[in-house]
Amino acid sequence: MNINLSLIAQAIAFGLFIWFTARFVWPPLLRAIETRQKTIADGLAAAEQGRRSLELSSRQAEQALREARDRAAEIVAQAERRAAQLVEEAKAAARTEAERERAAARADIAQEVARAREQLRDQVAALVVAGAERILRREVDARAHADLLEAVKKQL
Repeated sequence: MNINLSLIAQAIAFGLFIWFTARFVWPPLLRAIETRQKTIADGLAAAEQGRRSLELSSRQAEQALREARDRAAEIVAQAERRAAQLVEEAKAAARTEAERERAAARADIAQEVARAREQLRDQVAALVVAGAERILRREVDARAHADLLEAVKKQL
């Protein structure tokens, strides 16, 4: 009988322990576990959202870098085109200036040639007149010599 009474006393003590645990210990433990689970779930959700945000930011950064590289390449190409254009404009301006200077030099040369011809004509005319004077002193036929001088002048 001692075993039965001791068994019943242990069963009653165990029942009271279960009731006390279920009534006073178990609800705060469940609340703590639920709070911890919610905190962990929120942390995992925030980590997942952060990972997605990081991926999105990485893609946006790559896109911005790509656009910046494209824009830089475009600016470099545009600068090269402008430099080539400026070189061509400078060459064209130099050609135009050279042609203008050549034309001015040709005009100067033509003027100098005309002036030299005129001086040569004057000198030849003076020589012809001097020669004609000598001829006229010896011969008296002035009309024949005047015609001769006119013909010489026209040839010059």
